[in-house]
Formats: sequence, C-alpha cells, structure tokens
Amino acid sequence: MTSWPDDDVILYDGVCIFCSRWVRFVVARDSERRFRFTPIQSAYGTRLARTFGIDPEDPDTNAVVHGGIAWMKSDAALTVLSHLPGWGWTSALFAVPKPLRDAVYSLIARNRYRIFGKYETCFVPDADMRARVLE
Repeated sequence: MTSWPDDDVILYDGVCIFCSRWVRFVVARDSERRFRFTPIQSAYGTRLARTFGIDPEDPDTNAVVHGGIAWMKSDAALTVLSHLPGWGWTSALFAVPKPLRDAVYSLIARNRYRIFGKYETCFVPDADMRARVLE
C-alpha cells in the first residue's frame, strides 16, 4: 500500500451534497478534532487522489488516510466512524464481508448526484471547519 505523510485526512467530493453532509456529520461528532478534510477538487485533494489511484475527474470513492494508509470505500467510512466518540461500535461492521460492504457503498456512490444532488461549485465550510480543511 502507498503511504501518505499527513494522517487522519478525509478526501471527499466537494460538489457532492451527500459527501459534504458526510463531512458535516463527522465535524459535528469529532469532538477531539482528529480529522481534517480536503475536497478532491483542491490542488491538495487532487494530488492525494492521484497518489491513491482515484480519478479526480470522476471519483468513485471517498478516502481517509489513517495510520499513514489510504482506506477507501466502505473501509474509509467505517474507519472514520469507528474513531468518532460514541461510534466505536461501528468497527463491528468490519466483520461484514468487504465485497458486500463495497457493493452497497458503490451503489450509493454511483447514484449520489442523482439521489442527493450536486453543488455548482465546491461546498464552502464555515470558519470553524475551514481551519480543518487542507487545500
């Protein structure tokens, strides 16, 4: 696996309404302010995506760098959730076979714009969250 020097960085699609809501969900629960964020449309996000084989023009996954390793699809979501206060129980979902978890993840990812919509430009975080965004 390829490693990355920054840790606990969530890569997300900044024009995807569902993805932006995911970021807000994490921010609201991350009382330790562990995670930082980067939209795939930023220079930093594009570089991170390309390093891990994600097409920045057509991303099919979010990712999180944790422990220096990029986790993708359902592994990324569960890694983030399981490190949020009160959400540790979600680590039990790693017991669900990865092909099944990723199939559900991919179904949602492929249809995210159609189901949830899309911003015209990248989601703009509030001032508190902006301090945690890497661009």
